[in-house]
Amino acid sequence: MKIKIINRSAWPCPEYATEQSAGVDLKANLSESITLGSLERAIVPTGLFIALPKGYEAQVRPRSGLAAKKGITVLNSPGTIDADYRGEICVILVNLSKEDFVVNPGERIAQMVIARHETAEWEVVDSLDETERGAGGFGHTGVK
Repeated sequence: MKIKIINRSAWPCPEYATEQSAGVDLKANLSESITLGSLERAIVPTGLFIALPKGYEAQVRPRSGLAAKKGITVLNSPGTIDADYRGEICVILVNLSKEDFVVNPGERIAQMVIARHETAEWEVVDSLDETERGAGGFGHTGVK
């Protein structure tokens, strides 16, 4: 699939790290480092602008290494970039650790996955079909 991209960052366009990678790394397009204190969040620009085909979205997700080792994650995970959005891709990072985290220019801060989606047509009804689960919600299956 070809996706049009404008790269106004100081870094090369995103690339897949391996042949079977689902996502590409997004880099912080910063002129100087920023520091995220414990529980602080920041909107970090990437310098990237894309035009997705209708029926697709780009999902912005945390990088597992940053999350596991440093407690850095994407606050609205996954963040959705709609096919009709033409603004700059930015990442809402949050520091869930107790230590400050420095985001350096060009640092890999998140990953982006392109995914197909459906557009729903809502059919208003008076009742829904019964299932074994029914209305069982959070934790309804208990602890095993």
